[in-house]
Amino acid sequence: MPTSPEANIKSILEWLALAHGRTGAEDADQLHHQLLLLRETPAPNTQRLKILDLLFSQAERIAKAEAPGLHEVGLPISRKVRQRVRTLLDLLETLTQDYFNTLAELFDPEGLGASRTPHTSLRRAMHTIAWQVRITQLIAAPTPIGLWQQLHAAFRTARRLGLEDFPGPNGGPSIRRIYSYILLAAIAQPASFSSEELEFIGEYITNCTPDIELLENPPLDSQGIFWIDPDKDFPAHALIRRIPSPEAQVLYFSCDAVAELALKHHAELIQGIPSDFLKLPAFADSHTGPGVLLRLTHLWGHPTKRRFPRRRQSYRANLCSGLSNLWRLIRSPGLPTELSEWMVTNESPDGYALMHMSGHTADIRVGDIVALQATEEHSGTSTAWHACIIRWAISENPEHIELGLQMLAPKAMAVEIAYPYELESSKVAALILPPTPPLRPSQSLVVPTGLIKENTRRIIVLQEEDNLQIHEFQTTRLIEQTNTIEIFSVAPDGSR
Repeated sequence: MPTSPEANIKSILEWLALAHGRTGAEDADQLHHQLLLLRETPAPNTQRLKILDLLFSQAERIAKAEAPGLHEVGLPISRKVRQRVRTLLDLLETLTQDYFNTLAELFDPEGLGASRTPHTSLRRAMHTIAWQVRITQLIAAPTPIGLWQQLHAAFRTARRLGLEDFPGPNGGPSIRRIYSYILLAAIAQPASFSSEELEFIGEYITNCTPDIELLENPPLDSQGIFWIDPDKDFPAHALIRRIPSPEAQVLYFSCDAVAELALKHHAELIQGIPSDFLKLPAFADSHTGPGVLLRLTHLWGHPTKRRFPRRRQSYRANLCSGLSNLWRLIRSPGLPTELSEWMVTNESPDGYALMHMSGHTADIRVGDIVALQATEEHSGTSTAWHACIIRWAISENPEHIELGLQMLAPKAMAVEIAYPYELESSKVAALILPPTPPLRPSQSLVVPTGLIKENTRRIIVLQEEDNLQIHEFQTTRLIEQTNTIEIFSVAPDGSR
């Protein structure tokens, strides 16, 4: 039996009264039901907006409560987690569309007509889009189809109405700022960062970056130039990688100033200035915080073309992930080691793209070191284990995960690091990578993050082959830093 509009409104208000004061994320499905009930209920636009705003507050509460639990999930995420996330994304998508739907009536001359209302609807639509983007980044999933077009449409509407710089409530960011936050996070290659690093990047963008100016022509004398086609379902392209079509009505922006500030903050942190003095998020004081800022400097200010073309492939390979697992695999190749099987879908001289076929993947982490070996069916013989680093991960469903690997070296040696005069005390597993000129003309040392620093001398490296060899190294340069491993170029101590 159909219910009356009054009964539907009463039911929604009763649910809101019960939800008031909740802090968890367990009732996303209930909230989605209230949104669908409001959607099918005829109601004056003023009343609909008031209720929609109340439901928005509950969506904000659920999205913020759900995010921390997604920080350390393994890939691919479980069916249970994916179902919970799917419900949350569905309700955010519904909320986004409903805010867009209110705008049509607001432009009616007989309607409210106040600039505050379309500004609020556009702002909240952009917030719900931002939450969807953030959640998909945390679970390494692609953004929903059409989401970027919705974001561009919201900003374009605000611009047409002259509302893009209208200040937010309580000194909050303008619509232009919200738009730039989302774009800056997207072009920072989020699939290449851990969830903890993504959280830091989001805070850094929101609290520390200057405004970016959107222009109809490419800015002169800039390196970090990006462009947006509002009609395309994509955030932004680096101009050095792709040129827009002549007929497209694109907007350009430069990230040079943002990149320069990130580089300045990196240098200040390296000098020992604490993050709170610089008004940076606390993560900046972590061992990997400065490294993240340095990567952002390159991603924003110095985007590069792909160095090598990709070649499509279709062969199986074994993957061993994690520094300790690689060490055991190389040190004792005859002992059982947990491996997973993958399909190599394309490759180039500096890396691979893989699709998971079988085996354990819960310990797969972006930024970790792995070893890849083509199966004998492909190569005809047992091949060497190539040392690589995981550059990105994408998971579209519980049965699917894809990885992008960057080649580090064609082989690796398992060694141990000991402290001078304490060779019999606890040692740390590490790897030595051979030189790979021209990029890495000297040997490299792979160690757990935070163990040693640049320009450290008297590093005792123990290598067991036919007999025990003892080497003394010094680090010359930090080549790579992630939240899991660090790679230093090394030279015999005393050589400089």
